[in-house]
Amino acid sequence: MSVGTRCIPIVVVALLLATQVPSSAQTGTTDGEWRFYNGDAGSTRYAPFDQISKDTVADLGIAWRWTPDHRGPRPETNYQATPLMVGGVLYVTAGTERDVVAIDAGSGVTRWVWRYNEGPRGDAAPRRNHRGVAYWTDGDGGRIVYITPGFNLISLDARTGLPDPRFGLEGIVDLYDDLDRPRPRLGAIGSTSPPIIVGDVIVVGSAQSAFAPSKENPTGFVRGYDVRTGERRWIFHTIPVAGEFGNETWGNDSWSYTGNAGVWAPMSADPELGYVYLPIETATNDTYGGDRPGDNLFAESVVCLDAATGERVWHFQFVHHGVWDWDTPNAPMLLDITVDGRPIKALAQATKQAWLYVLDRETGDPVWPIEERPVPQTDVPGERTSPTQPFPTKPAAFDRQGLTHDDLIDFTPELRAEAVEIVSQYRIGPIFTPPSVRGANGLRGTLILPGLIGGANWQGAAADAETGVVYVPSITNPMAYGVTLRDAEAAAPAQPGGGRGGRGGGGGRGGGQQSRTAPPGCGMMGPQGLPLTKPPYGRITAIDLRTGDHLWMVPNGETPDCITNHPALAGVDIPMTGRPERGGIIVTKTLVFAGEGSGLFAVPGRASGGPMFRAYDKATGAVVSELELPAHQTGIPMTYMLDGTQYIVMAIGNRDHPAELVALTVQ
Repeated sequence: MSVGTRCIPIVVVALLLATQVPSSAQTGTTDGEWRFYNGDAGSTRYAPFDQISKDTVADLGIAWRWTPDHRGPRPETNYQATPLMVGGVLYVTAGTERDVVAIDAGSGVTRWVWRYNEGPRGDAAPRRNHRGVAYWTDGDGGRIVYITPGFNLISLDARTGLPDPRFGLEGIVDLYDDLDRPRPRLGAIGSTSPPIIVGDVIVVGSAQSAFAPSKENPTGFVRGYDVRTGERRWIFHTIPVAGEFGNETWGNDSWSYTGNAGVWAPMSADPELGYVYLPIETATNDTYGGDRPGDNLFAESVVCLDAATGERVWHFQFVHHGVWDWDTPNAPMLLDITVDGRPIKALAQATKQAWLYVLDRETGDPVWPIEERPVPQTDVPGERTSPTQPFPTKPAAFDRQGLTHDDLIDFTPELRAEAVEIVSQYRIGPIFTPPSVRGANGLRGTLILPGLIGGANWQGAAADAETGVVYVPSITNPMAYGVTLRDAEAAAPAQPGGGRGGRGGGGGRGGGQQSRTAPPGCGMMGPQGLPLTKPPYGRITAIDLRTGDHLWMVPNGETPDCITNHPALAGVDIPMTGRPERGGIIVTKTLVFAGEGSGLFAVPGRASGGPMFRAYDKATGAVVSELELPAHQTGIPMTYMLDGTQYIVMAIGNRDHPAELVALTVQ
């Protein structure tokens, strides 16, 4: 392969790196550091610090700010990365070219920058921004491992920022190779999240385009690479090939051409068990499955693998034959809990469908019963949905599921009447009501709640590893799903191997159909641009995994100005609604910290997240303190201790504010 043009680090500083201490999956971060994207290998985002406490958080202020070198045609604004902190140094990706940088954790001064010019391959990348890097050491120096926009795996010396010449070809492994399928075209596959390193194996996922225009797309097979040499150790077929377990769940040989079913979210691991846990997305096509009959293992599942061999240990499928784009969007949280006197090594997975599935991470068995229940069936030609779906009995859903008239906005009788009229143009029903053909029976499609952005999404949740309480940010935003038939013959049943069917539509990604010309609102699909449902629109829910009970739920954020200042609501007392974005969240010894939104909806005139960063009381959900950031929180916060000082660092930005990192300390 061609390794392209590389620029040597612009600043090189020798660093003394601490020997890596494996982070136990049930204790949160250790040694004051943040060694994994989600804090620890178990993705709890729990740090046992209390310097920033209820007594001091009001004095939180900005210690330093760091701005990426905004190369390219436009500056990055939706900066989703979260730094690692090891040995007093932050490591993170930055900019639309996905540079890797090392930053002094106390001062914010750049130590080194690694830049890699991939040429046309990089230009064709399906995604520029990224969420970070992975760190590994055997005690003899450290390595920073990351995935480029053009889908190369690179290992850098953590002290110098230079490629490791023993890894792959001059430090680079081409991830387009060794996929067990024909080499994809440029730009058809990439990565959105960092790999995870378990022992001496780098586990790599991938991301493919959503809503593929045909039944075929690159697959998201997961691979393990030797951390020292870059040699491929194993591959796990997330769509099982002939002879493998689960292959029979792909009718009409659809396993041979169906794509996606990748792991675009971060992963988790239990270093003591030697297991890695894969949150797997939907298979092609996201909202139509007529070309892939069957339950479609291992799409929309969590799969536990032996990290050394890639062998499946267990799996649990959250959605059979998914047609709602309910990817498994974030890393499962691993923590130890006691339920009815029984100690359990638990896994808790927050999902787009607004359930927290709680499983034994050694066996995959549910901690509380998960029941297969009948669900509404499709009437889309050529489609066949699963007759049942898994319903957790505990914990209860953390956000609204399904849509009825009782869920509709009712700030005024007039707005409710308009909401009823809008809903009359769509099919509605309980959770797992499938998409319908756009235009069939005079309807525009089906309103799905939660929509394809969740519930929960990539921002995930945080778990207090000591108390067993999980804190889940979520969003309430119904979306319209309509299947568009591909050809005139599609009204007839699809033939085996046929190429008809449909694709998601009806505003599925854009948020639905606007009701009509209306006064400026929030850019949402309800009456006069207001939300379609009652608040809250963004929330945080605390769930006790020892009992499965909800402890509290609070709106996350104030009511957006586009609601409070809407002319149809003049004189109406509006409750606190929260912002309709999921805020990135972490938990410490005494507090829960969350921003108002990731920037996903940060566009003018929309009810997006705001710039406030809040500390919540862990026991009650009450706001203890809040700080206005220079821009929206776009990345997950992280926290660490350095020279006796606790820092909180996060990425921020919005359309009018180029991305940067901000570090907060008690002033």
